[in-house]
Amino acid sequence: MKIKNPSFNYDDHGKKYSNYRQTDPRIAQFVIDALGEAKTVLNVGAGAGSYEPDDRFVMAVEPSVTMRSQRLRENKNPAIIGTAEALPFDDKSFDASMAMLTVHHWLDLEKGLKELRRVTREEVIIMTYDPDALNVFWNVHYFPELIEVERARYPDIKVITDILGGHSEILQIPIPLDCIDGFQEAFYGRPEAFLEEEVRKAQSAWVFLSDEQEEELVNRLRKDLVSGEWDKKFGEHRTLTNFHGALRLIISTPK
Repeated sequence: MKIKNPSFNYDDHGKKYSNYRQTDPRIAQFVIDALGEAKTVLNVGAGAGSYEPDDRFVMAVEPSVTMRSQRLRENKNPAIIGTAEALPFDDKSFDASMAMLTVHHWLDLEKGLKELRRVTREEVIIMTYDPDALNVFWNVHYFPELIEVERARYPDIKVITDILGGHSEILQIPIPLDCIDGFQEAFYGRPEAFLEEEVRKAQSAWVFLSDEQEEELVNRLRKDLVSGEWDKKFGEHRTLTNFHGALRLIISTPK
Protein backbone atom coordinates (compact mmCIF):
# COMPACT_ATOMS: atom_id res chain seq x y z
CA MET A 1 0.00 0.00 0.00
CA LYS A 2 1.18 3.52 -0.85
CA ILE A 3 -0.15 6.62 0.89
CA LYS A 4 0.49 9.86 -0.97
CA ASN A 5 -0.01 12.10 2.05
CA PRO A 6 0.53 10.36 5.42
CA SER A 7 -0.41 13.35 7.55
CA PHE A 8 -3.57 13.56 9.65
CA ASN A 9 -5.63 16.75 9.48
CA TYR A 10 -5.94 17.58 13.17
CA ASP A 11 -7.89 20.75 12.45
CA ASP A 12 -10.67 18.67 10.85
CA HIS A 13 -10.48 15.52 12.96
CA GLY A 14 -8.71 16.37 16.20
CA LYS A 15 -11.27 18.47 18.06
CA LYS A 16 -11.39 16.11 21.06
CA TYR A 17 -7.91 14.62 20.63
CA SER A 18 -6.52 15.62 24.01
CA ASN A 19 -9.53 14.07 25.78
CA TYR A 20 -8.25 10.64 24.77
CA ARG A 21 -4.54 11.19 24.12
CA GLN A 22 -2.84 12.15 27.35
CA THR A 23 0.57 11.71 28.93
CA ASP A 24 0.81 8.32 30.58
CA PRO A 25 3.24 8.83 33.49
CA ARG A 26 4.83 5.38 33.18
CA ILE A 27 5.65 5.92 29.52
CA ALA A 28 6.69 9.49 30.30
CA GLN A 29 9.37 8.24 32.67
CA PHE A 30 11.23 6.71 29.74
CA VAL A 31 11.19 10.11 28.02
CA ILE A 32 12.35 11.93 31.16
CA ASP A 33 15.20 9.46 31.60
CA ALA A 34 16.21 9.85 27.97
CA LEU A 35 16.37 13.65 28.29
CA GLY A 36 19.05 13.28 30.93
CA GLU A 37 20.50 16.61 32.03
CA ALA A 38 19.00 18.63 29.17
CA LYS A 39 17.74 22.00 30.36
CA THR A 40 16.34 23.28 27.04
CA VAL A 41 14.09 21.00 24.98
CA LEU A 42 12.47 21.40 21.57
CA ASN A 43 9.25 19.47 20.97
CA VAL A 44 8.38 19.15 17.27
CA GLY A 45 4.92 18.06 16.17
CA ALA A 46 4.09 18.86 19.76
CA GLY A 47 0.32 18.45 19.57
CA ALA A 48 -1.39 19.16 22.87
CA GLY A 49 1.88 18.72 24.75
CA SER A 50 1.94 15.04 25.68
CA TYR A 51 5.21 13.88 27.24
CA GLU A 52 6.68 17.36 27.57
CA PRO A 53 8.70 17.64 30.79
CA ASP A 54 7.42 20.11 33.37
CA ASP A 55 10.78 20.90 34.95
CA ARG A 56 12.67 22.35 31.96
CA PHE A 57 12.35 25.01 29.31
CA VAL A 58 10.33 23.60 26.41
CA MET A 59 9.89 25.22 23.01
CA ALA A 60 7.01 23.62 21.10
CA VAL A 61 6.42 23.63 17.34
CA GLU A 62 2.98 22.61 16.05
CA PRO A 63 1.27 23.34 12.69
CA SER A 64 -2.35 22.69 13.74
CA VAL A 65 -4.39 25.53 15.21
CA THR A 66 -6.69 22.98 16.87
CA MET A 67 -3.80 21.30 18.63
CA ARG A 68 -2.22 24.61 19.63
CA SER A 69 -5.49 25.67 21.23
CA GLN A 70 -5.69 22.36 23.13
CA ARG A 71 -2.21 23.05 24.52
CA LEU A 72 -3.55 26.17 26.18
CA ARG A 73 -6.49 24.23 27.57
CA GLU A 74 -3.99 21.74 29.05
CA ASN A 75 -2.00 24.62 30.60
CA LYS A 76 0.99 24.08 28.32
CA ASN A 77 3.16 26.84 26.94
CA PRO A 78 1.92 28.23 23.61
CA ALA A 79 3.46 26.58 20.54
CA ILE A 80 4.88 28.42 17.58
CA ILE A 81 3.48 27.68 14.14
CA GLY A 82 5.81 25.50 12.12
CA THR A 83 6.76 22.09 10.79
CA ALA A 84 9.70 19.77 11.29
CA GLU A 85 10.98 20.34 7.78
CA ALA A 86 11.75 24.05 8.34
CA LEU A 87 12.61 24.80 11.96
CA PRO A 88 13.15 28.54 12.60
CA PHE A 89 16.11 28.09 14.96
CA ASP A 90 19.86 28.46 14.76
CA ASP A 91 22.17 25.45 14.79
CA LYS A 92 22.48 23.72 18.17
CA SER A 93 19.87 25.94 19.82
CA PHE A 94 18.60 23.24 22.21
CA ASP A 95 20.18 20.71 24.54
CA ALA A 96 17.71 18.04 23.40
CA SER A 97 14.78 17.65 21.05
CA MET A 98 11.81 15.31 21.02
CA ALA A 99 9.19 14.15 18.51
CA MET A 100 6.46 12.06 20.10
CA LEU A 101 4.38 9.83 17.81
CA THR A 102 4.59 12.35 15.00
CA VAL A 103 7.20 11.32 12.41
CA HIS A 104 4.65 9.23 10.48
CA HIS A 105 2.79 12.48 9.72
CA TRP A 106 5.77 14.29 8.20
CA LEU A 107 5.77 14.92 4.47
CA ASP A 108 9.59 14.81 4.25
CA LEU A 109 10.99 12.53 6.94
CA GLU A 110 14.63 12.98 6.00
CA LYS A 111 14.45 16.74 5.94
CA GLY A 112 12.58 16.84 9.27
CA LEU A 113 15.03 14.54 11.05
CA LYS A 114 18.03 16.44 9.70
CA GLU A 115 16.47 19.65 10.96
CA LEU A 116 16.06 18.11 14.42
CA ARG A 117 19.69 17.05 14.46
CA ARG A 118 20.80 20.47 13.19
CA VAL A 119 19.18 22.44 16.01
CA THR A 120 20.05 19.95 18.78
CA ARG A 121 23.31 19.69 20.73
CA GLU A 122 22.78 16.27 22.28
CA GLU A 123 19.83 13.83 22.41
CA VAL A 124 17.21 13.63 19.70
CA ILE A 125 14.36 11.49 21.07
CA ILE A 126 11.80 9.93 18.75
CA MET A 127 8.77 7.99 19.98
CA THR A 128 7.37 5.92 17.15
CA TYR A 129 6.20 2.44 16.19
CA ASP A 130 8.21 -0.32 14.60
CA PRO A 131 6.33 -1.31 11.43
CA ASP A 132 7.94 -4.76 11.59
CA ALA A 133 6.28 -5.42 14.97
CA LEU A 134 2.69 -4.48 14.16
CA ASN A 135 1.60 -8.11 13.88
CA VAL A 136 2.24 -8.65 17.61
CA PHE A 137 -1.03 -6.95 18.56
CA TRP A 138 -4.31 -8.87 18.25
CA ASN A 139 -5.95 -6.09 16.27
CA VAL A 140 -4.21 -7.41 13.15
CA HIS A 141 -6.78 -10.24 13.24
CA TYR A 142 -9.72 -7.82 13.19
CA PHE A 143 -8.31 -4.73 11.48
CA PRO A 144 -5.82 -6.01 8.86
CA GLU A 145 -6.70 -3.18 6.49
CA LEU A 146 -5.96 -0.66 9.24
CA ILE A 147 -2.64 -2.31 10.01
CA GLU A 148 -1.65 -2.02 6.35
CA VAL A 149 -2.30 1.71 6.61
CA GLU A 150 -0.10 1.89 9.70
CA ARG A 151 2.65 -0.17 8.11
CA ALA A 152 2.66 2.14 5.09
CA ARG A 153 2.96 5.24 7.26
CA TYR A 154 5.49 4.25 9.93
CA PRO A 155 9.11 4.64 8.81
CA ASP A 156 11.54 1.79 9.43
CA ILE A 157 13.51 2.25 12.62
CA LYS A 158 16.80 1.86 10.75
CA VAL A 159 15.81 4.56 8.29
CA ILE A 160 15.30 6.96 11.20
CA THR A 161 18.59 6.07 12.91
CA ASP A 162 20.56 6.22 9.66
CA ILE A 163 19.28 9.72 8.90
CA LEU A 164 20.01 10.97 12.40
CA GLY A 165 23.50 9.48 12.34
CA GLY A 166 25.69 9.23 15.42
CA HIS A 167 24.72 6.57 17.96
CA SER A 168 21.16 5.39 18.61
CA GLU A 169 19.67 3.37 21.44
CA ILE A 170 16.29 1.77 20.75
CA LEU A 171 13.99 0.96 23.66
CA GLN A 172 10.87 -1.20 23.51
CA ILE A 173 8.35 0.61 25.69
CA PRO A 174 6.02 -1.54 27.83
CA ILE A 175 2.42 -0.34 27.69
CA PRO A 176 0.46 -0.53 30.97
CA LEU A 177 -2.99 -2.12 31.08
CA ASP A 178 -4.67 1.14 32.15
CA CYS A 179 -2.63 3.37 29.83
CA ILE A 180 -4.26 6.80 29.51
CA ASP A 181 -2.71 7.62 26.14
CA GLY A 182 -5.32 6.33 23.72
CA PHE A 183 -3.22 4.99 20.84
CA GLN A 184 -4.28 1.59 19.51
CA GLU A 185 -1.99 -0.64 21.59
CA ALA A 186 -3.10 1.19 24.75
CA PHE A 187 -6.35 -0.81 24.56
CA TYR A 188 -4.75 -4.24 24.29
CA GLY A 189 -6.75 -5.39 27.34
CA ARG A 190 -9.81 -3.19 26.82
CA PRO A 191 -11.07 -4.13 23.34
CA GLU A 192 -14.50 -2.59 23.87
CA ALA A 193 -12.86 0.83 23.51
CA PHE A 194 -12.57 0.33 19.75
CA LEU A 195 -16.36 0.30 19.52
CA GLU A 196 -16.40 3.96 20.58
CA GLU A 197 -16.22 6.37 17.66
CA GLU A 198 -14.48 9.11 19.66
CA VAL A 199 -11.69 6.71 20.65
CA ARG A 200 -11.11 5.84 17.00
CA LYS A 201 -11.13 9.50 16.01
CA ALA A 202 -8.13 10.02 18.30
CA GLN A 203 -6.22 7.34 16.34
CA SER A 204 -5.14 8.85 13.04
CA ALA A 205 -5.02 5.70 10.91
CA TRP A 206 -8.81 5.33 10.82
CA VAL A 207 -9.22 8.45 8.68
CA PHE A 208 -7.43 6.67 5.82
CA LEU A 209 -10.27 4.15 5.58
CA SER A 210 -13.71 4.81 4.13
CA ASP A 211 -16.67 4.98 6.49
CA GLU A 212 -17.85 1.65 5.10
CA GLN A 213 -14.49 -0.01 5.74
CA GLU A 214 -14.37 1.35 9.27
CA GLU A 215 -17.85 0.04 10.03
CA GLU A 216 -16.93 -3.38 8.64
CA LEU A 217 -13.79 -3.62 10.80
CA VAL A 218 -15.56 -2.50 13.95
CA ASN A 219 -18.39 -4.97 13.36
CA ARG A 220 -15.87 -7.82 13.10
CA LEU A 221 -14.66 -7.04 16.57
CA ARG A 222 -18.13 -6.35 17.96
CA LYS A 223 -19.38 -9.73 16.76
CA ASP A 224 -16.59 -11.62 18.56
CA LEU A 225 -16.96 -9.56 21.73
CA VAL A 226 -20.68 -10.31 21.88
CA SER A 227 -20.20 -14.02 21.16
CA GLY A 228 -17.29 -14.36 23.58
CA GLU A 229 -14.93 -15.47 20.80
CA TRP A 230 -12.53 -12.58 21.45
CA ASP A 231 -12.13 -13.65 25.06
CA LYS A 232 -11.54 -17.25 24.03
CA LYS A 233 -8.73 -16.18 21.71
CA PHE A 234 -7.27 -13.14 23.45
CA GLY A 235 -8.88 -12.86 26.87
CA GLU A 236 -5.54 -13.22 28.68
CA HIS A 237 -4.74 -9.68 27.53
CA ARG A 238 -7.32 -8.36 30.00
CA THR A 239 -4.99 -9.28 32.88
CA LEU A 240 -1.57 -8.53 31.39
CA THR A 241 0.14 -5.88 33.51
CA ASN A 242 2.08 -4.64 30.49
CA PHE A 243 2.06 -5.28 26.77
CA HIS A 244 5.21 -5.29 24.67
CA GLY A 245 4.12 -4.31 21.20
CA ALA A 246 5.46 -1.99 18.51
CA LEU A 247 6.01 1.15 20.62
CA ARG A 248 9.64 2.30 20.49
CA LEU A 249 11.75 5.14 21.87
CA ILE A 250 14.79 6.06 19.81
CA ILE A 251 17.49 7.99 21.66
CA SER A 252 20.00 9.42 19.21
CA THR A 253 23.22 11.14 20.27
CA PRO A 254 25.67 12.80 17.86
CA LYS A 255 28.57 10.48 18.81
